[in-house]
Amino acid sequence: MTSAVVRTVLFADLRGSTSLYETLGNAEAASVVTQSVALLAQIVVSCQGRVIKTLGDGLMAVFERAQEAVTAADEMHESLERIVSLPGNPGRAPAMKLQVAVAHGEIIEVDNDCFGDAVNVAARLLDAAGDNETLVTGSVLDHLDRSQHERFRHLNRMQLRGRQEPVEVLRMEGRRFSDAISTAFQDSPPSYAPDGIRLVGQNLNRVFAGTSLPVILGRSPEATYCIDDTRVSRSHARIEWHGGNFQLTDLSYNGTYVRYGNQAEVVTLKRGTCVLHGSGIICLGASPSDATVPTVRFEVLSFSDTEPQFP
Repeated sequence: MTSAVVRTVLFADLRGSTSLYETLGNAEAASVVTQSVALLAQIVVSCQGRVIKTLGDGLMAVFERAQEAVTAADEMHESLERIVSLPGNPGRAPAMKLQVAVAHGEIIEVDNDCFGDAVNVAARLLDAAGDNETLVTGSVLDHLDRSQHERFRHLNRMQLRGRQEPVEVLRMEGRRFSDAISTAFQDSPPSYAPDGIRLVGQNLNRVFAGTSLPVILGRSPEATYCIDDTRVSRSHARIEWHGGNFQLTDLSYNGTYVRYGNQAEVVTLKRGTCVLHGSGIICLGASPSDATVPTVRFEVLSFSDTEPQFP
C-alpha cells in the first residue's frame, strides 16, 4: 500500500572506512564500520526517527518533525568520539568523518521504503556536504523554531539534478558554536551582490556571483562546473561567498591543490578550506607537479573589471 506523507528525510554517511580497512584489516574494519552505523541508527531511534535503510557506511532515516532530524544530526556529530572508540577499534584506526544532509517535504511510503522529492534532494545534497558538516534545505529551516535560526548560514541556492528550480541550502553550525561567528543566519540571503569569480578550464569560461553561488566543481553531470576526469570526485570541491571572501572547500578523496599567481608554494586541501584571492590555479585530484592534472584557473573579479588578469 502506498501513501503520501510530509516528512523530514535525513541521509548520513561516514567517510574514512577505506583507511580503516587498510589499517585494521578486513574483519576488524568491517566490525568497526558495522558498529558505527548501528550507533547512528540508535541515535535516529532515540530522536523518534525511523531508519529506512542502511547504505554501506551510512543510512537513510525519516522523521515526523524537522526538529527531531536536526537533533539527530547534532547527536551524530557529537558521537564521533564514541564512534571511533567502539569495542573492536584498538585506538589505532584513523578517525572517520560524518556528512549529513536533511530535507523536508512530501514523500511516498511503499513497502517500508520511501521515495519522492525530499528523498532525492537529501541524497543529492549529501554529495555537497563536507566532513563533519550538516547541510539542510530551506524547507527544514521553515519548520524549526525561530530561536534556532541563528545556527544556520545561507549557502544561497544549489542546482540539483532532476529539479528545474534550485534549492535553498544552509549549513548548520554546531550546538556550541561561538558567538563570534560572523556569518549568523539572516532572515533572507544577503541583499548585496558579491564580486564575481571567473573559472576557466576544459573549454569552460564562466563567471559566478550572487545567486549562482555556491559552485560545486566535480565529475558529476549535476555539478555546477563539470570536469571530466577520473581523478575528480563527483562533488570534488565547493566555492562559496563567506565573510567577504570566496572560500574553496575540498570535498574529495584525492584532495584539492591551489597555487596563487606565479608563486611556487602550493596550498594542499584535504577536506579543508582556503580563501581564493587574486588569481591562480585549482588542481583537482593531484598536485600541480603532475602535468596531466585537471586544472581550473580562477580569477577574483571586481564588477568594474573587463579583462581577465590570469598569470
